[in-house]
Amino acid sequence: MKLQRKNRLRAAAFGALAVSGALVLTACGSDDNSGDGGSSASSKAAGNIKCEGKGDLLASGSTAQKNAMDLWTKNFTAACPDIKINYKGTGSGAGVQEFLQGKTAFAGSDSALKPEEVTKSKGVLKGGQGINLPMVGGPIAIGYKVPGVKDLVLDADTLAKIFDGKIAKWNDPAIAKLNKDAKLPDLKIQAFHRSDESGTTDNFTKYLKAAAPKSWPYEPAKAWAAKGGQSADGSAGVSSQVKQNDGAISYFELSYATANSIDTVKIDTGAAAPVAATSDNASKAIADAKVVGSGKDLALKLNYATKAEGAYPITLVTYEIVGDKGNKPDTLAATKSFLTYVSSEAGQAGLKELGYAPLPAEIAAKVRSNVAALS
Repeated sequence: MKLQRKNRLRAAAFGALAVSGALVLTACGSDDNSGDGGSSASSKAAGNIKCEGKGDLLASGSTAQKNAMDLWTKNFTAACPDIKINYKGTGSGAGVQEFLQGKTAFAGSDSALKPEEVTKSKGVLKGGQGINLPMVGGPIAIGYKVPGVKDLVLDADTLAKIFDGKIAKWNDPAIAKLNKDAKLPDLKIQAFHRSDESGTTDNFTKYLKAAAPKSWPYEPAKAWAAKGGQSADGSAGVSSQVKQNDGAISYFELSYATANSIDTVKIDTGAAAPVAATSDNASKAIADAKVVGSGKDLALKLNYATKAEGAYPITLVTYEIVGDKGNKPDTLAATKSFLTYVSSEAGQAGLKELGYAPLPAEIAAKVRSNVAALS
């Protein structure tokens, strides 16, 4: 059954590649591990879509949500042929920048807007400001390729030292202590990080800082701060490097591991058992998140140092960034129509099969209410 499910997940992640590529993948560096092209994820997520507006809807940002965006776009444009969704997976930092320059209708970001970004948004959105609307969550998987090792366990301290270059070999005593039954090779560790500004990097380093503050001296940020290591662009880039290189390790959204058949690390959080990167385990962490935004803003705060049983700590919530007021009038109706679908029960329904954690019902209801109020 596990093998069947793995194959079904892999098929779901790859199925829409050709379709979504023809529809939306026009950006250099866009990620190609797309959503389902005809499986149950697609049929479940179709639902009753209300089409309003028409024309091209431009958006960019998070590569972590790119696979979900491909599935949403496929279903939405099939129902609403007068609207073309063009989402470029450029990374959270670039997506927010383009939105703040008035180039896009919305941005995808794995981190909430900073105060200075909210201030800047007021110069673009007449009478309004940028707000964060959570749309999907999921685990940030730690993918690795170590010959002969299929059930690797690491903790925050060891991960911090690996990604800071302090642990250089896979048979290091710190790794061996966590994996007593594994045959760890005398193999060089190749740690890959994102070269672009990334909300995934921001969330991963928030985890390292919260759970291993003594071993991770850097402040969390979208830009990689540690010295050394190797880099690649986007979630597709780092996951590709892990798939190709013995000894490699990196961090990326779970669907990239699923699509590429990459082994993922279980995290020793201090709970009774190590926790795997799964949608259900990520949902346990997201359920404890607190809304810290004000007004129409629904920014969430996660507990990265959680020790709750079965809660996967390296979890992100990815947002769509829009204006509460002052959105582009020519694309406002289409934006509201698309985001209403995305946050609907039907829009969230197909995400779990792609390795994402759907929004808790109460948060999704707040998102739909705030989308309806956009102007």
